[in-house]
Amino acid sequence: MTRRERPVLVYDGDCGFCTTSVRFIERRIPTSAQIVAFQFADLDALGTTAERAEYEVLWVDRAGRVSGGAQAIARLLMDAGGPWRPVGAVLRVPPVRWIAHGVYRLVAANRHRMPGGTAACALPAAQRPGARQHG
Repeated sequence: MTRRERPVLVYDGDCGFCTTSVRFIERRIPTSAQIVAFQFADLDALGTTAERAEYEVLWVDRAGRVSGGAQAIARLLMDAGGPWRPVGAVLRVPPVRWIAHGVYRLVAANRHRMPGGTAACALPAAQRPGARQHG
């Protein structure tokens, strides 16, 4: 694992709901993370794959550990500090952790129906109109 200066939040840049969510994070949550669409990220260097990044949002910490889904969001909130830190900490503790995972999967499976989502969000990244090929 490579030590990095900043954590990295990796999201699906072809998904309207994901992009809208990231814009909210950039405006409202003071994270130290670099935020990058997986389509433009060096996923090998981050220790992950396009398949995983397409499946869930990822948090790569400074030590190179990768967390996905609700736990990526929990780590983002903890990184932001202030009033966000306790929310992130609660999301990491069972049974809240389990509930957060279920809610995350439900939202992820229906992101094409969420505000900002499009029908393309329901397709695998490689099948989306105008999709950028990762490589």
